Amino acid sequence: MYQKPSSAFIAASWIALGTGMLGYLIGLWRSEMLLNEKGYYFTVLMYGLFAGVSVQKCVRDRLEGIFVTDIYYGLSWVSTLMCICLLAVGLWNATLLPSEKGFYSFAFLLSIFGAIAVQKNVRDAQSFKKD
Repeated sequence: MYQKPSSAFIAASWIALGTGMLGYLIGLWRSEMLLNEKGYYFTVLMYGLFAGVSVQKCVRDRLEGIFVTDIYYGLSWVSTLMCICLLAVGLWNATLLPSEKGFYSFAFLLSIFGAIAVQKNVRDAQSFKKD
């Protein structure tokens, strides 16, 4: 049974994604990090968003009986966890204030949550239209 996501949940998902990404990216833009450090944190964010959406898709496909290979399912989870670890290691070794480290951590996690929720809403809305 498919139910169309509510407008409030759709809006909250997009706001979470936008707030997390925008905050993270503005923080990177305004930081005094070297360009290679900014590139590292940007790549971790983009890879994390992709990995999070991949996990959501794999889990959802399996719940709906759509075949997903074990290797792709496993790689999706490993990639998501690896992104979180890469961010944690980068921030642990960074010469940033603790408040800045916390800011990047929470903006990153909010972005991943938002991406997963937006993907879920898009898929639910498309499934609802089919039925």
